[in-house]
Amino acid sequence: MTKTNFTRSCLMASAAIAACMMSAEIAYAADAPATVEAAPEPDAESPDAAGYGLTDITVTATKRETNLQQTPIAISVLSTQALEDRHVQSLYDLADGAVPSLRVATFEARQSALTVGIRGIVPLDANQPAREQGVGIYIDGVYLGRQHGLNAGLFDVERIEVLKGPQGTLFGRNTEGGALSIVTRAPSGEFGGRMSAGMGNYGAYNGDVHIDLPEYKGFSLKLDAVKQYQGATTKNPMAGQTGWNYYDRQGFRAAVRWQPTDNITNDFAYDVAKDQNSPFYSQLLNFNPNGCVAGTQAASPNCHLPGTAYTALTGTVRPPLPGVVVNGDSRMKTADIGVPQQPSVDKTHGFTNNLKWTISPQIELRSITAWRGVTATQWDNSGGAHRPPVVNLTAACTAAAPCAFSRYSLADLRQNQFSQELQAVGTVGPIDYVAGLYYFNEHVSDDAATPSSIGAVAVLNGAGAVTGANYVPIPYCTANTPLFVGAAVNGCSIDRASEVWSKSYSVYGQATWNATDAIHLTVGGRYTHDKKRGVLHFSRNVNYDATPPAASVGYQPLDQSWNRFNPMATLAFDATENVHLYAKYATGYRAGGASSRTSNYQQFNPEDIKSYEVGFKSDFFNHKARLNVAGYIMDRKNSQIDISSIQFVSGSSFNNLVTINAPGNTKIRGIEADLTVNPVQGLTLSASYAYTYTKIPPVQIAAATGLTPAVYQNFYIVFTPRNAASGAADYVVPVTDSGVKLRFHIDGNYAQATQAFDQFATKADASFIVNGRIALADIPVGSGNNRFTISAWARNLFDKQYVFRRDPSNSLPAAPTTSVTTGSIANVIGDYGNFNAPRTFGVEASVKF
Repeated sequence: MTKTNFTRSCLMASAAIAACMMSAEIAYAADAPATVEAAPEPDAESPDAAGYGLTDITVTATKRETNLQQTPIAISVLSTQALEDRHVQSLYDLADGAVPSLRVATFEARQSALTVGIRGIVPLDANQPAREQGVGIYIDGVYLGRQHGLNAGLFDVERIEVLKGPQGTLFGRNTEGGALSIVTRAPSGEFGGRMSAGMGNYGAYNGDVHIDLPEYKGFSLKLDAVKQYQGATTKNPMAGQTGWNYYDRQGFRAAVRWQPTDNITNDFAYDVAKDQNSPFYSQLLNFNPNGCVAGTQAASPNCHLPGTAYTALTGTVRPPLPGVVVNGDSRMKTADIGVPQQPSVDKTHGFTNNLKWTISPQIELRSITAWRGVTATQWDNSGGAHRPPVVNLTAACTAAAPCAFSRYSLADLRQNQFSQELQAVGTVGPIDYVAGLYYFNEHVSDDAATPSSIGAVAVLNGAGAVTGANYVPIPYCTANTPLFVGAAVNGCSIDRASEVWSKSYSVYGQATWNATDAIHLTVGGRYTHDKKRGVLHFSRNVNYDATPPAASVGYQPLDQSWNRFNPMATLAFDATENVHLYAKYATGYRAGGASSRTSNYQQFNPEDIKSYEVGFKSDFFNHKARLNVAGYIMDRKNSQIDISSIQFVSGSSFNNLVTINAPGNTKIRGIEADLTVNPVQGLTLSASYAYTYTKIPPVQIAAATGLTPAVYQNFYIVFTPRNAASGAADYVVPVTDSGVKLRFHIDGNYAQATQAFDQFATKADASFIVNGRIALADIPVGSGNNRFTISAWARNLFDKQYVFRRDPSNSLPAAPTTSVTTGSIANVIGDYGNFNAPRTFGVEASVKF
């Protein structure tokens, strides 16, 4: 479908549906009996006199408080109640698809770093210090520079706003796909609070405390504390070692509001959190699925993945080790071979200061100052015996010299950032405006090693033939010891160590001209200057600081700057009091960087995006139904993609991930719809749908000598289902006149199968997850407004199993590379992947006072 046809279709569909909404509104009014005396007209934005109907939702997507329905941006909002009903404790709990166009996934199998995407902007490897995310994550207006630490326990969240589409004007760089804005509850200045405690299966327990202290001489204090624990869902047979899919989170936050005068409000907050977790278990899903044989691929024509056509690579197919289980059908409750596994540890802390000075009813000045820090220590042995190195078990594997396997991925990351933003928000006649200045400064360093952690010792019969194996731990990098110490640690080769300094400066402005009561024209722009410096300290255990790398490696430190102007324009039309249409043009960009996984610190350029969107928002049937629809076209230039590349250093080669820019335009097309209905008092039904089409142009790959014609590699946008949907039903039943009520909630979330790696056509599984909660709420306790609630909840209620991440790279002698070469790479074993979390359930009690 061409851009013109798609736009025409979206416009026609929007106009038709909007006309139906207006007709329904007129018809509803016309159906009222003419002979009945007219009752006082209810407020246009409130439920009707019957006592039920959909209420307003307030958002701050335009840097001012506005009604969601009157804001010409595609936004989904998760309220406090919605988060409670879905038992959302951290951002990863949104991975089931509560918002269909928002995709949350682990990086690799690790809960310690999350990949967050919106509308098909989902980077595969944003785990590197010099690589940026494609969706901005904000807490109380503060941008978080790294994906590490994002899975910490959530504090007292008032709402989560999901802004869809480029937000480059008001939110800046790295918001190509949109922004996820977390808004916490501010101090109220009145004594009160909430405490809750719960327990569940897998030894889970949780508790949180939120206390508001009364205002004193203009100061109001609020304290929040949270604790969340869950035992491993896949057990580790090795004694004393952590299992998989375990977490232990805790955090504390103090917020102080100072209001010295009626027109000045200063909110200061400090938070600290610790998240210990282990990755999801990586199972061997099949063995040699492509029928590879020893020797060249030419001898086995089926030995290649869809989208690849390499025939000159050679490899060895090795059988799984004794005891290794091939299981692609179900989630393993206990690993087949025990391996060393320690919890990864993320520690985050920082302060935020938000100052608002209302000079007059027409202008408010704001200052947002923040400093944040993250330290992350990664321990990932989820693959165990299921991924290279693959042992060739022979009599040579002895107790004195065990054959090493079980790659243990270890890494440290240290980050700190400072940001300062100044805003002016005001109104001059018919014009509403926002203007601002922004500064961001970040320093990140990391290091990594991948030692083998287990050794295989062959068991021989009397004739000297191998009949089995024993497995013994072998030394690896010591726990709690920084890896980057200028030399190998306990014999562990340092794969990489890098350091990056980034600065960003921007000035932005946006103005809305309210031409009439019904027509609103918004234009805006943001100018950004980014500067990034970076160095490699180590690569493949070569100390680049002490020994300048050989010229053949081609290493160059990163020292780049980029300038961008990102304009936007929106035309909004209030067709009726409750039907709002808009057309929007927006742009965004993601900064460039360098890949620390490569020996030459290979650099890549920024990517840019243009978006064209039309949509409408409507309330009808007297605010008992709400339908919002948006259709969009996005064209992304110089897409940053990740591909395995053969690197050469110190006379040897290795295969690793590198980021490159795809030529041409990546096409992203989509439609989103959100429907909410309140048909009878107490019952709310909601449904959301997202269709997302993506296409990256094929990338020409440098072929090995003698291979013709040139190879074109297909690429895919990861974790982006073509079709995704979510639905929920909430029913509130009054029990007593004192306000006690029963609350019933159930939601279902579907996502079509999609790729988990951008260079493989192989897809993970489709998913359908159901969550539920029932609560007896607001039971009076003692005198005053004290209320008690007890609830039972379940996530993945029907215990559905699906592979959310499938890696086919070990089903071939070598993964597709940017420099296809002949050679022998002995890694053929099979696909490995990760199943979703099993059913979890529990009970929780809370009291509000």
